[in-house]
Amino acid sequence: MKDSKNKKWNEIKTSDSWSIFKIMGEFVEGYEKLSAIGPCISIFGSARTKPNDKYYKLAEEIAAEIVNRGYGVITGGGPGIMEAANKGANKNNGKSVGLCIKLPLEDTNNKFIDKDKELNFDYFFVRKVMFVKYAQGFVVMPGGFGTLDEVFEAITLIQTQKAEKFPIILVCSEFWEGMLDWIKKILLNENSNISIKDLDLIKIADTKEDVMDILEEFHNNYEFSPNF
Repeated sequence: MKDSKNKKWNEIKTSDSWSIFKIMGEFVEGYEKLSAIGPCISIFGSARTKPNDKYYKLAEEIAAEIVNRGYGVITGGGPGIMEAANKGANKNNGKSVGLCIKLPLEDTNNKFIDKDKELNFDYFFVRKVMFVKYAQGFVVMPGGFGTLDEVFEAITLIQTQKAEKFPIILVCSEFWEGMLDWIKKILLNENSNISIKDLDLIKIADTKEDVMDILEEFHNNYEFSPNF
């Protein structure tokens, strides 16, 4: 029994070592494709949002306005808000990028991704690097755990100066106000786990005009470049 367990463990270690090359391959493909696309805005939100939902429609409108201003749009390539953003970009002749991964609620890529800008990942952490590295801003629609994960990782990278500063825009104040109140009350005031200046990393918007004003104001003062 002991020899069998040792053999199994050795097989796992060998498999782990070889997976490094697959991980490297995903990084190389991502870097090569995304670096050639130009300035983009990453748009996040729930995969569960339906096309008749107000947030879906707003995401589509925001993406359309983003590409009209010369940016491309990056999403996770799935349904819901991601589909809405790719749709808004695609139907307005903008660059529509999908960083796709197979998940229980996202088993197919949406049809609005440019075919030459569709990347498929096996590793979540590689995919998340691509979202941050080549984005000149984050537009965050209402979403669930995955959306929150991406938001807080981006905030942490900027807060710790591991990534260049870029705008993180939470869209729909009515959705986010409870979380923001908790951050201010608990993290800032009661426990001093963040500083007051950390709140400046987050911007709030309710309309596509608000989003574009924040992006344009920021990029009037900063040059486009990869974030790390």
